[in-house]
Amino acid sequence: MMLQIVLLILGVLTICFIGWWFFGEHDISQALAVVSDEGQKARIIVEGGYTPSLLKGKAGHPLELIFHRKDPSTCLEKVIFPELGVEASLPLFEDVIISIDTSRKGEITYTCGMHMYHGNIIIE
Repeated sequence: MMLQIVLLILGVLTICFIGWWFFGEHDISQALAVVSDEGQKARIIVEGGYTPSLLKGKAGHPLELIFHRKDPSTCLEKVIFPELGVEASLPLFEDVIISIDTSRKGEITYTCGMHMYHGNIIIE
């Protein structure tokens, strides 16, 4: 009887671990935009998603995002900012600069062309 309980507990823990591994959110990378006299800049590497996937910037300072795609996946060929109506192609191994309006505080979301990968910008 005790062996059955131990096996049941191990089975439940294994199922929970598998669910977390495949469906849990693991990318917690975040960064602050680099602020200079000219404005703010942030470099985002596109490889299996966006790194960093969370970016914080300051309101009222121009923000330039520099996307650099290393992943050949067709899903990551485009980046879309639905709230801003901005869409850009991301050629492999090239920098693509996208300027973001920071006049309003809040959160701006961007996705890949298939809406599988996401990133967020928080303007404070």
